Amino acid sequence: MTSSSGKTWGSRFGEAADPMAQAFTASLRFDRRLWAHDIEGSAAWARALGRAGLLTTAERDELLRGLAAVAAEIESGRFPFRPELEDIHTNVERRLIELVGPVGGKLHTGRSRNDQIALDERLYLREIIGHVDAGLREIQAALVARAEEHADAPMPGYTHLQRAQPILLAHHLLAYVLMFQRDRERLADGRARVNVLPLGASALAGAAFPIDREALARELGFAAPTANSLDAVSDLDHVLEFLGAAAILGMHLSRLAADLTLWATSEFGFVEFADAFATGSSIMPQKKNPDVAELIRGKSGRLYGNLVAVLTTMKGLPLTYNSDMQEDKEPLFDTVDTLEAIFRVVPPMLGTLTFKVERMREAAGANYSTATDLADYLVRKGMAFREAHEVVGRTVRHGLATGKELSQLSLEEFRRFSPLIGPDVHDALTVESSLNARAVLGGTAPGAVKRALDAAREMIVRAPRA
Repeated sequence: MTSSSGKTWGSRFGEAADPMAQAFTASLRFDRRLWAHDIEGSAAWARALGRAGLLTTAERDELLRGLAAVAAEIESGRFPFRPELEDIHTNVERRLIELVGPVGGKLHTGRSRNDQIALDERLYLREIIGHVDAGLREIQAALVARAEEHADAPMPGYTHLQRAQPILLAHHLLAYVLMFQRDRERLADGRARVNVLPLGASALAGAAFPIDREALARELGFAAPTANSLDAVSDLDHVLEFLGAAAILGMHLSRLAADLTLWATSEFGFVEFADAFATGSSIMPQKKNPDVAELIRGKSGRLYGNLVAVLTTMKGLPLTYNSDMQEDKEPLFDTVDTLEAIFRVVPPMLGTLTFKVERMREAAGANYSTATDLADYLVRKGMAFREAHEVVGRTVRHGLATGKELSQLSLEEFRRFSPLIGPDVHDALTVESSLNARAVLGGTAPGAVKRALDAAREMIVRAPRA
């Protein structure tokens, strides 16, 4: 039975909680989203109590019926949430007792809110990792689709935000596909550490009844029970791993958004956002701002902050459970909500971009972007690369002084810098020649990129390796 105060622990206390303190410690406002997982775990616990001989078959069935009724009330919006009952766990338990009577008080036998909370969070996180993986697959598929549309479109590659060498637009987009694949792999790897059953650890020392934790783990789809009851109720590593993976994912999304917002400037002119994914200015009628991409970039800060918040909360906690650990829920839920919001807008945003391929092609061959190809040309003629680098540097300086691109220099001008340069030099300095030369695995040559596209399509549909 609960105390007259409604608290599951209230019989020890002779004075009611201060209303301000009660509001301060309550978590129902945010942990109510765990209700389905709480009921799933409670139903499994009722069956475990039955197997252990602590409930009769009739009692077990009555508890399961009551839990199903609670779930139906919550789903229909009829559940009488009571903030004074602190959290979702106590709300569910109190309503269960109201529906089935005193037998409802038997459900908590051998169980603590400590292992109950730990279980709910692991069930929730296991489900969420699947949602995040699905969201990443959609983004990857959108990137691959755009890469296939522009499989042969050249653009400048950059280092230090300076034009460096010609690449294919598809090659650039596929780089993000691989980044997101690593995110999927990190999440899959972390799921293995999420997928451990804490239920049965009780408050900290383990349940005092003969609960078959291996059977309980199998029933709830966990790989195994936790091996140490102290660790089971004080561990948030799995939450931190998820927040860390989400922060890295946020960084990748931010970099993609940064590329697109840069490319949308008049200075670059490589891409235009659809009107549906842009906004205007309240004062400048001509403006078209890439606000959606900018906010994707900005929300990486939330993801970083949520990770740091939980790391900071955990860094000085003694074993085992402390109420400080309640502070992991809001950062976790905020990270989940942030990612889900991003996943809803990124695929359609990518799908409606207009790539200015002619502008990209023009820029790909400008600013001496094939200078490295001239050095490689000289290497093929027998010159050491370091000498070739020096020769090409002087050639570029000449081009700058005369206002000519490499393609505009005459053979006579080239030969001032090396007698090895022959009439075939101009063919070696085209954008197409530069691209075709880089046919190594992972390179930007059209053939290599086509193979990479084929591999990416197959990779997306497979479950990521853990």
